[in-house]
Amino acid sequence: MTPGSNLPLTSARVAVDVTAPVRLDVSGLLLTADGKVRSDDDFVFYNQPNGPGVTHTAAAGGNGDTITVDTAAVPGDIHKIVVTASLDAPGATFAGTEPTGTVRDAGTGSLIASFTPPRLGAETALVVVEIYRRNDAWKVRAVGQGYANGLAGIATDFGVSVDEEPAAPAAPQAPPAPQAPPAPAPAPVAPPQAAAPPGQTGAAPAPGFPSLDKVNLDKGRVSLQKNQTVSLVKGGQPLLTSVKMGLGWEPAFRGKSIDLDASVIAYGPDRKKIDNCFFGKLSILNGAIQHSGDNLTGDGSGDDEVITVHLGGLPPQVTGLVFTVNSFSGQKFSDVAKAYCRLTDAQTGEELVRFDLTSSEQRTGVMMAKLIRQFSGEWEMTAMGEFVDARTVRGMQKPAAAAL
Repeated sequence: MTPGSNLPLTSARVAVDVTAPVRLDVSGLLLTADGKVRSDDDFVFYNQPNGPGVTHTAAAGGNGDTITVDTAAVPGDIHKIVVTASLDAPGATFAGTEPTGTVRDAGTGSLIASFTPPRLGAETALVVVEIYRRNDAWKVRAVGQGYANGLAGIATDFGVSVDEEPAAPAAPQAPPAPQAPPAPAPAPVAPPQAAAPPGQTGAAPAPGFPSLDKVNLDKGRVSLQKNQTVSLVKGGQPLLTSVKMGLGWEPAFRGKSIDLDASVIAYGPDRKKIDNCFFGKLSILNGAIQHSGDNLTGDGSGDDEVITVHLGGLPPQVTGLVFTVNSFSGQKFSDVAKAYCRLTDAQTGEELVRFDLTSSEQRTGVMMAKLIRQFSGEWEMTAMGEFVDARTVRGMQKPAAAAL
């Protein structure tokens, strides 16, 4: 699974194993429609391993724990169960030790889904996945959202009372002073939410979670900022026609012509590359993706290179597309101005989504955007703007897979 994707549960009882190269504390929180626990009894962890329909089991070997959810026994006013992980070692972060959440049938042990969040940093606690109720059915969603203040930050954010443990055995103490009002809930580690594009509305996402009410195409063209996502849905129907991803750039500061190469890499659900389309391979997947050819200068207005994607013609094993731009000659993106990508309707030419890259780095590759296929069949486009040191599409394959 990739962040934000979801799948229907094929079993009423599921087990979520969370593992990592280091010791983890795993917990499950039962949340109502307002995103809060009803009481501290809805916080299931190693010291309180049983809750209504949810249990905690310590893993053999100490590498990770399991949260088991019996959806038939979950109370009716509980809308979701979030499965979290925090690091056991003081001061440790998830950078380089990203955990994996594996969802399986609790009865047979058969695999339902697996999710590893991409490239974590300062996070010390993480919402890995959530089991949620939708129209009398249960689904699992990959989340991968982190906090910098450990399990206490997650617990407090969802309404659990947290008492700090003493650092040493308790000594005789004076009568306690009157308690101060509770501190505000700590903020999660997440990019700041940019303002919605003109004409777009929607409630802000709950703290620590990506928005479930993503912008769609109903109100016209969407202008994305870095890390923002748009659902390619119009009039309640997924967009499955042919689209064009136009990529453009200009030389910076009246500089000399710059030769950049636009490409797209197609991935399967396991983040393994299926194929890539670039100036040296202009058509892949039986023509479902086609490249316009190489532009050697970037001069002139309009798109420099165009990649056409027949969404309805993509084989089902393709679940992710990452669009990249590289400087084969080694010129840095600090020599580039006005880099952008835009998605248009291939038949009408209507511009649907646009992302203008407002910053640059002294690197030779950039991941501009990704398209992710949801289980429902719709596609979502996310603006990326992430720079890497790679001069060819081959060098982009690993970082692009990690970014899905």
